[in-house]
Amino acid sequence: MKARAVITTIGAAATLLALTGCVPNATSSDASAIAVDSSADACSVSTNSASSGTLRFKVTNSGDKVTEFYLLADDGLRIIGEVENVGPGISRDLVVQAQPGDYFTVCKPGMVGDGVGNAAFSVTGDKVKLAGDEQEQVDAAATNYVAYVKDQVAQLVTGTDAFLAAYKSGDDETARASYATARANYERIEPVAESFGDLDPEIDFREADVAPDKEWTGWHRIEKDLFPPAAAENGGVDYVALTPDQRTYYADKLAENTQQLYDAVHASDYTVSIDAISNGAIGLLEEVASGKITGEEEIWSHTDLWDFQANLEGARVAYEGVRDIVEAKDPELVKTLDTRFGDLEKQLASYGSLDSGFVYYNELTQAQVKELADGVNALSEPLSKLTATLVA
Repeated sequence: MKARAVITTIGAAATLLALTGCVPNATSSDASAIAVDSSADACSVSTNSASSGTLRFKVTNSGDKVTEFYLLADDGLRIIGEVENVGPGISRDLVVQAQPGDYFTVCKPGMVGDGVGNAAFSVTGDKVKLAGDEQEQVDAAATNYVAYVKDQVAQLVTGTDAFLAAYKSGDDETARASYATARANYERIEPVAESFGDLDPEIDFREADVAPDKEWTGWHRIEKDLFPPAAAENGGVDYVALTPDQRTYYADKLAENTQQLYDAVHASDYTVSIDAISNGAIGLLEEVASGKITGEEEIWSHTDLWDFQANLEGARVAYEGVRDIVEAKDPELVKTLDTRFGDLEKQLASYGSLDSGFVYYNELTQAQVKELADGVNALSEPLSKLTATLVA
């Protein structure tokens, strides 16, 4: 996902309060508010910078559709705050306590699609003390992470539908080209899918993981059909392509399961615990170590590095969501994790990006694979301490 990309349909609370602190909506006067005008095709913010501390964005909808406004972290993925359901002619406030750093602002007229007016926003000054007690900070972290999960699953539905439309129509070139990127939203939040029983096996199991009495469905069933193996890579048997009816069956099954995941995370009672967030970060690195580094995840397409990148991004978002809470308890652990995340991200970036594409995994040398494995291990060891520190 590009850093300038924006979020899709989110059913989160009207105002998400950043982990940096929840702030009552009535604290700032109109004179000090940052004006935001959301129209049909623009998101005009009265300034592109502010000083650290309590910020209030006064969002006015001058368009003819209900709109939303978001403040995103510098990765374009993590949601710092949002205000939704701003009707035409109505003004609503988003109040956050912002730390120094780089952010993005964006509006979403109609509350669907990619949004408009994505722009850089910077916060200068000194770091400010977290607002509220630890429980309030934990609650804010959980609220923001739920919004992130909903965003990623909403994008997954859209991307999967486009991919499956090409696949069912027989446009294999388009389907192969979009296969790896369409999966990225799933790979970022895979531990969430795993929490819903059979959904992850039905969506993402590899052939080798499926029990003999179970039906093999999902992404990797379609992967094998799009990237058919030679007989030597298929147990000595020539691969038989799926018929059009079979393609439709497996495509519809994947679409149905993906919609079930969307419905599950958009349920009114869906929430996450603070340890689930940190354990999710740990689990995503374990996914890299157990599947991506071995090359077994994408055994036919060899697009493992795309999955690797998405897993790493998802782990970073989960970690960043609880980082400030952990820093107050173990600043040295946070310092180490910041460094190790940066090192591994830089290492992986040398092979490509989600936007431009990566080197196919079967083109890496053994030395390059070992170097990536060493980077994963270097991050996994301190990351494994995250939950224990967080809940101590």
